[in-house]
Amino acid sequence: MSPQVFTGDTTYFPGIDRIAFEGPDSDNPLAFKVYDANKTIGDRTMAEHLRFAACYWHSFCGNGADPFGPGSRAYPWDAGTGTALHKAEARLDAAFEFFTKLGVPYWCFHDIDLSPDADDIGEYEQNLRHMVTLAKQRQQATGMQLLWGTANLFSHPRYMNGASTNPDFAVVARAAVQVKAALDATVELGGANYVFWGGREGYASLHNTQMKREQDHMARFLTAARDYGRSIGFTGNFLIEPKPMEPMKHQYDFDSATCVGFLRAHGLDQDFKLNIEANHATLSGHSFEHDLQVASDAGMLGSIDANRGNPQNGWDTDQFPSDLYDTVGAMLVVLRQGGLAPGGLNFDAKVRRESTDAEDLFAAHIGGMDAFARGLEVAHALLEASPLETWRRERYASFDAGDGLAFANGERGLQDLHAIALRSGEPRQRSGRQELYENLVNQYLRR
Repeated sequence: MSPQVFTGDTTYFPGIDRIAFEGPDSDNPLAFKVYDANKTIGDRTMAEHLRFAACYWHSFCGNGADPFGPGSRAYPWDAGTGTALHKAEARLDAAFEFFTKLGVPYWCFHDIDLSPDADDIGEYEQNLRHMVTLAKQRQQATGMQLLWGTANLFSHPRYMNGASTNPDFAVVARAAVQVKAALDATVELGGANYVFWGGREGYASLHNTQMKREQDHMARFLTAARDYGRSIGFTGNFLIEPKPMEPMKHQYDFDSATCVGFLRAHGLDQDFKLNIEANHATLSGHSFEHDLQVASDAGMLGSIDANRGNPQNGWDTDQFPSDLYDTVGAMLVVLRQGGLAPGGLNFDAKVRRESTDAEDLFAAHIGGMDAFARGLEVAHALLEASPLETWRRERYASFDAGDGLAFANGERGLQDLHAIALRSGEPRQRSGRQELYENLVNQYLRR
């Protein structure tokens, strides 16, 4: 079902209609130039390949505040003197108006984005149940679907030393309250995935940290969450989102390779996959494409947070994606593994602090959607019409037959390799031809 524009009593984005595809010759800033949801690429439409989602937190809760100053955006849904719950209801209306006007089929949330937080557990749970009821009504009215839900276990001061890795068991138990509630909400809303981001699961100093014990507790917590989720009917993927540092000095979910090893070591790799964020990958010293490839090679690429960092800054700037080399690289990985479903491309990105108009939020998402749509087109053409895959296969052809194949299959030991080298002599030099590969990508980008 295609999302229908949600019409409440109040219009929070007046003068902005449903965003349409107008093609590359359009000068309309509020129109798609590349993303055509119904255009077929290979055996699927763009919408089916890309599975775009908009996030709740940056777009409807983040007001532009940074460490050097307060927020720069005054949201109409936060105006007035109503209660926190009334403002949350207005925010929900604004969000669904935006989602459906933009035309994304999915959305994502943290528990306390959607609902007012409260230290009293009963009040917190009641608030969330109320907002989930309203969100479900809006999903039914519009056709929107939930890509994933999660719990915010990093903002409240109680989590200053971590959540599942906290040295105080009382904090671990309190974190379980939020995860249970967020899992309940995700199942009620038909969410396809559930995400864990260990925002403060790590350490600031090894002097006061028993690192192995904390990581063991983290695994126990994830196991308990998995078991509870399965017991209430959640059949989707649990997702871990790697990040190397910030807010902690060293986070236990450092990068894809670290998370893959952790999940396998604790027997969680059958239920958990990874949600890779571009900006987190670059903070770990990798490229976006690298962390995607590591996850995919392990069979654990589940979903993507689509954003980018700023190479001049050393922190998580969460900018909207615009680099076509990044999007082509990402979509090559996704297409080679057969797609992302039930995951998708969630815009975990925020407009700049200086971007204060409602139109800016639409323009940012439109640009990101067009960038990934173009990445999809180019990646598909490279895989289907260019010599890229042939070149890659030819580079490893020596392992496809004879002794090379026997080695790859575990049928040649070290003494066998020694004998083969003696009779073969010095290997001839084989060029990596990197420049040809790079030129080929540029050639298809220009088409």
